[in-house]
Amino acid sequence: MLKPTRTDFMGKEKGMRITCQATSIPADDRVPDMEKRKLMNLLLLGAISFPSAGMLVPYATFFAPPGVPNGALLRDEGGGGGGTAAKDAIGNDVIAAEWLKTHGPGDRTNSGVKADPECQGDPTYLVVENDRTLATFGINAMCTYLGCVVPWNTAENKFICPCHGSQYNNQGRVVGGPAPLSLALAHADIDDGKVLFVPWVETDFRTGDHGGLRALAPPPFREIHLRT
Repeated sequence: MLKPTRTDFMGKEKGMRITCQATSIPADDRVPDMEKRKLMNLLLLGAISFPSAGMLVPYATFFAPPGVPNGALLRDEGGGGGGTAAKDAIGNDVIAAEWLKTHGPGDRTNSGVKADPECQGDPTYLVVENDRTLATFGINAMCTYLGCVVPWNTAENKFICPCHGSQYNNQGRVVGGPAPLSLALAHADIDDGKVLFVPWVETDFRTGDHGGLRALAPPPFREIHLRT
């Protein structure tokens, strides 16, 4: 540390002379305490991590089923008839006769709403045929490319995925985009007036493939060549 000192000269002129005097600083004052270092590192890490985590939220919402009013939700009844009960937007059982009163021919409504916290399951479309009867199959709403919920586009008469542009016809058969498979099927049975979904294990009537329930396929592999 440099300390200025003042010296007065006697005589006709007075002036100031600055001299430098070096003083030593104790080692304890120069080296920060290790606990303080750790605290500062933690604060810095938190300041960096918090904004980064926030940036991931919009991407996560691409894979979360959106709320769809008047939708039907699946709920595993466990040990009943081996099927899964369809639930409406507020968690009530879907009664086939009541459903058909408010859903006309060609209607396709999925199970995006999970108002009842106990309800679980993939969004699945109930299909109303042109003769105003409930189709004997349901269509899983999860895109077979990366798992986004695929909405029904009435104007195009297709299911069109908003994430990567995969397209499926009105029965869920893939007709365009990167999706490798058609939307999965499930049997739509009626038991005591209630709609139940039962796993589809038979041949897919749309494609001739065996089994209507399929796992999501991984994205197509791309070979990348690096210049050296």
